[in-house]
Formats: sequence, structure tokens, C-alpha cells
Amino acid sequence: MMKTANTTFRKSLLLLAFVFMLNSAFAPSRDEAKETQSIMLAILLDTSNSMDGLIDQAKSQLWKIVNELAAAKCTDGRKPSIKIALYEYGNDNLPSAEGYIRMVSPLTDDLDLISEKLFALRTNGGSEFCGQVINTSLKQLNWSESRADLKMIFIAGNEPFTQGSVSYRAACGLANEKDVVVNTIHCGDFDEGIHGSWKEGADLTGGNYMSIEQDRKTVYVPTPYDDRIAVLNDALNKTYVFYGQSGEKKREAQAIQDSNAASYGQSNKVERAVSKSSHAYRNSSWDLVDAAKEDESVIVKAKPEELPAEMKNMSGEQRKAYVKRKADERASIQAEIQSLSKKRQQYIATHTPAEAANNTLDAAMLKAIRDKARTKNLSF
Repeated sequence: MMKTANTTFRKSLLLLAFVFMLNSAFAPSRDEAKETQSIMLAILLDTSNSMDGLIDQAKSQLWKIVNELAAAKCTDGRKPSIKIALYEYGNDNLPSAEGYIRMVSPLTDDLDLISEKLFALRTNGGSEFCGQVINTSLKQLNWSESRADLKMIFIAGNEPFTQGSVSYRAACGLANEKDVVVNTIHCGDFDEGIHGSWKEGADLTGGNYMSIEQDRKTVYVPTPYDDRIAVLNDALNKTYVFYGQSGEKKREAQAIQDSNAASYGQSNKVERAVSKSSHAYRNSSWDLVDAAKEDESVIVKAKPEELPAEMKNMSGEQRKAYVKRKADERASIQAEIQSLSKKRQQYIATHTPAEAANNTLDAAMLKAIRDKARTKNLSF
């Protein structure tokens, strides 16, 4: 009787061990459990002579596009990480041997860098090879391999899609292999773009084909909340604590991109401020507040000579307390900006003129992003 009981007990232990092994094998690791989705966008802009209006729209609408991306949610309620890359093509100043193509910025979450590079673009006549720039971006950029991520190319231009030695069909075939959706934006007549194969280029990857008036100016709607958000933006900037060899220069670059946004008016400056209050705007490479969220030890490890004057003689504990205070201030400011932003968007929705254009770069991109986000279970 005792022998039978012992045998049954041993079998039960073995069964429990087997179940535990199965659960361990199929349960996500701690790193996997924390992993969230990503949104990766590569923006390919024609910078030939006729495209000044396109570049102007891109400069004036960048932060509106970022704010749309920042509103995306995963099914578990978390926010996807956001990375943007920038290419220019069709410019005579670029090497002909490389197809008049240049990677302006790789995929990055450094949004100030994207803004800086965008504002530095200049147009010049050239040959526009759409297939080649798509192919180049697919091979050069560090696209994720996860099928859960939203990976999109936006290519904008006005010449036939068929130019160049690299077939757009082959390039779009590579995009399908990498699960990257190609969206095409023809700068000109809708039907002309169809005849120029822009629509077929999008259709090959299930992307959106759109046409825009690249010379149309962005319509801004002033709101009662703009001035307060602008004041909060100035307060937000004071919460950044630079560190490292390039920290002070990066803080200066932040102010320059504020000025660049403001060059298109108060409303655009406010769009940037809203972006800076979102999770999409991260500066852990030079700001101790953001860096400490990933690794608090960086506060103590930072070299005194690479810190702001007020921190140079602080002890490790004093540094931590100072950064904590700045982090709390930032969180409070960002929360107020987000609250005002919701009211601002409601105001804009009810006060936008009926004649305001919806065939601009931002409208085309936002429509495509929303359409394809649903295929990755992302919501807004």
C-alpha cells in the first residue's frame, strides 16, 4: 500500500515538473514581455527644382505628423516606439553614381535631429529614380523583423515612377519581403500620377496612392490655448539637464528647432510643444531626466565637467535629488500641455474653414498611417 502511494506521489511530481517545463518553454521571457510594438517611417522626398513647396510642407507639418503617431496605442494600452528616417532624391548636388540619392538620417527617435536635417534640405534640378531610392532605403535602414511592427515608406515626387535602372516592381517586391508598406504621394494631378505608375507602386505592397498640391500653404487655426502652451514650452525647456560631450550643443539644438517650428507661426510652434510633451520625444543621449528612466546610474557616472554649472560640485545624492525635481516638474508641465492639447484639438475641429485643403502632405500621410495601423492592431 505504501509502495503504491509512493509511486503515485512520484508520478504526480513528474507530471508537475513536465507542466512547469512546458509553461517555461512557451511563456514569454521578461524581455519579450516588456517588448512593445514599433512604428517605423521612412520619408523619401524629391528635392529637385520643382519641389520647394513639398519641402516647405514637410517642414511645417512634421510635428503634426509626430503628434498623430504619438496618439497610437497598442492593444495592451501601451504606446508604440516611434522611429523616423529621412531620404532625399532627385537632386543634382547628390552623387550620380549613387542615383542622386542620400540618406539624410537613419531610423531614429531623435526628433530634433529629423527636424534639423529637414530644415537643411535645399532643392536643385536632377533625375528622380523612385525604384532606386525605395530599394536603397530598404537595404540601408535597420528595419525590424517583427511582423507586429508598422513599417512604412512614404515617397513623394512629381516625375514618372518608372525612371532609373532599378525597377520599382523589384523594389516593391523587396518591400513585401520585409513587410514594409510603400505609400506613394504624387505631387500633381491624380490621374497623371496614375499614368506615371505611382498608383501601381503603392498597389504592389498594399499601400496608399495619393496626390497632393505641393505648393499649397498649410492652414493653421489659432486657438485660445496656444499662448498658454507656448509659455509651458519655455518652462518645459528649463527641465532639461544636459550631460556628456555633446549635451550642451544638443540643448542648443533643441532651442533652434523651437525657432524653426515658430518660423511657420505660433500654431506650428504649439504643435512642436505638444510633441515634446509626448512619449515620442525622447532625449536620453543628452538629457539626464530621460536617461535616468532607462538607467539611474548615469546620474552619478556623468563627468562634472560635462554637466550644467549648477551641478558641477554636487554629490551623487544631490545630483539624484536635482534630477528627480526636474523630472517631477517636467511631468507636471507635460500633463498640462496634454490636457490643453485635447481642448485645442476640439476647438480646431469646430473652427477649421471648410475651404481648408485636405490634399497636403500631412493629410496624405495621416490617412495612410491610420489605414495601415489597423492591420497591426494599433488604435488612435
